[in-house]
Amino acid sequence: MATIDDFRRLALDLDGAEEQSHMEAADFRVGGLIFATLASQDQGFGNLMLSREVQAQFVADAPDIFLPIAGGWGRMGATHVRLAEADEATMAGALRTAWKLRVDKNAKAGRRKSRPRR
Repeated sequence: MATIDDFRRLALDLDGAEEQSHMEAADFRVGGLIFATLASQDQGFGNLMLSREVQAQFVADAPDIFLPIAGGWGRMGATHVRLAEADEATMAGALRTAWKLRVDKNAKAGRRKSRPRR
């Protein structure tokens, strides 16, 4: 069973990860852009920003742990992680996957460093 503290620690262990907030919820960024959030922590979820393809694989492999976020965000790959069902290794791997997708996307867009906050 993973906790909010585990999610936060594992996210921040990733190279270049920073904690900020968006709409009063903790988020985790690399290169200035979000790869994970705790926006649904009150419902027992962490959130990952995945691609639709990766989301589909996570949900197929572990439907008791991963599920798409409802609505448009979920259709774009945003994925809930049931903290009570995830062990630390699963959580770490999922966070690393979300982080890597964001790092790769940032590189394609030419984003190397955090952008200044406005």
